[in-house]
Amino acid sequence: MENTPLTELLRSWPHEPGRLNTRLSRQDDGRDVVLVRVELGILQIELDGRPDGLKPGGADSMLDVAGARAVASPDSFSLDEGICTQLRDEAGLFSYRSMVRSTLEDFEGVLHDTEHNIRISELIRRHAVSASDRSHAVETLPPLLMMRARVRSTMLVRAGEITHARAALDVGLREIEEVFRESGGHARFEASPEVRMLREMRELLVPRLPSSQREEIRSRLEQALAVENFELAAILRNELRQMH
Repeated sequence: MENTPLTELLRSWPHEPGRLNTRLSRQDDGRDVVLVRVELGILQIELDGRPDGLKPGGADSMLDVAGARAVASPDSFSLDEGICTQLRDEAGLFSYRSMVRSTLEDFEGVLHDTEHNIRISELIRRHAVSASDRSHAVETLPPLLMMRARVRSTMLVRAGEITHARAALDVGLREIEEVFRESGGHARFEASPEVRMLREMRELLVPRLPSSQREEIRSRLEQALAVENFELAAILRNELRQMH
């Protein structure tokens, strides 16, 4: 076992504490997977279907299983605590893959995984038997809606569509406000860290009259880092490099 390819890979790719260290890897069957270097080895994450490659009930995901049941019996459909737990576990896998994809600047993939988890939260919120499950789903929605708005906006910024990027943030703010309107009122909306983050990102995209284009981009980069918007920061860094 000492000279196996895995042992050689581990030696050549050391673990770096505090850093999400990822690589794309082409498999023998032609599909790509993501490898993540962790302290005790390497994680392999599938890019299609569930991140763990499982097919619950022969379907691509537990969300597909639950969704099919909802379509088959719309009047009597409900989610018991066991199914809700399985859906939340799946959401955790998709959330981790979303974070990994972000390090690869795979924004389409981040958006796909985030929307998957939004659908899970909405399904539980509307159909869970347990009030605790419904409450938990409500709490998970604002961060997910914030992430979707951020990623959509970042993709539009990359395409040079600044006006549409601001509009995507406004849509996200309205979606979060609707969740709080149904569950907690306007005070919770105004105090929400997700709302603050989207508003700060929107402020970054408001046209200004800077002393120079370079200084404007540098200022936006600093503000993006301050609010931990690493997707936008990566784009702004690339713009600065191209100006050299």
